[in-house]
Amino acid sequence: MNVIEVNGLTKRFGDKTVVDDVAMTVAQGEIVGFLGPNGSGKTTTIRMMCGLLTPDEGEGTVLGYDIRTESLKIKREVGYMTQRFSFYEDLTIGENLEFVARLYQLRPMEQHVADTLEDLGMTSRRNQLAGTLSGGWKQRLALAACIMHKPKLLLLDEPTAGVDPKARREFWDEIHRLAHGGLTVLVSTHYMDEAERCHRISYISYGKMLATGTVAEVVHNAGLTTFVVQGPKLDAVARDLEKRPGVEQVAPFGATLHVVGSDKTALEAALADVEKDHKGVTVAPGETSLEDVFIQFMAGSKDNMAS
Repeated sequence: MNVIEVNGLTKRFGDKTVVDDVAMTVAQGEIVGFLGPNGSGKTTTIRMMCGLLTPDEGEGTVLGYDIRTESLKIKREVGYMTQRFSFYEDLTIGENLEFVARLYQLRPMEQHVADTLEDLGMTSRRNQLAGTLSGGWKQRLALAACIMHKPKLLLLDEPTAGVDPKARREFWDEIHRLAHGGLTVLVSTHYMDEAERCHRISYISYGKMLATGTVAEVVHNAGLTTFVVQGPKLDAVARDLEKRPGVEQVAPFGATLHVVGSDKTALEAALADVEKDHKGVTVAPGETSLEDVFIQFMAGSKDNMAS
């Protein structure tokens, strides 16, 4: 069963088309990563799916409800976590959750709050003011508020921005635990390691959906070839390589360079005499990364907000 099934979603603001003919399916219990550069239309797409915005064109269902005519029913069964921390900082964790429980008319309220605190390991912090929480604990409070009403779908809009690596890891462990219990998750992110923890990914760039599939499928379908260059004075090597036909990306990775191109024959020709031209430098086949693919997508996309 597909929890999200939308086609042709289009949204304009003035004369700018910020989402252009987007289609997406997400199956029950799936974690799908939604990726793309800032301003690519991720947030607008998510808001159309959860009933906060009406599409100018397109149709579809979320949790079996029509996105145009049944948005109120969708909102009742969706948990939506926004980019910004949006709770009352002068209230405690417990008071914030009590407020959310009242909004959803959860009864008995105290039991729902207590169970949610227990599930996410926050019971000991119940009386702490929300404004004094670290980024990781604020994130956990936001997640608690999203899942307290037992939604069937969780929409997360860059939920781990500004959070330290340990808190991000713990957050993702929690997301996978929830998905194992049957919850469906659509999460937008900029982090490649987070994308690789998703069952599938969809990449949108400036309103256009460019790729969807597992990480391995997206990398394979991009058709890129990658070589790894090692040796001394790599800054000079990089400047040289950037001028050569067939070389589309040159990026430092630690003490190496990733050299990427979409035409394997042209790239091999470009690298053929590098070892001769630069003493001590070696060239070896490499593995194309998700980041290599996304940089390539961005290079080939036109900013839809540009005049």
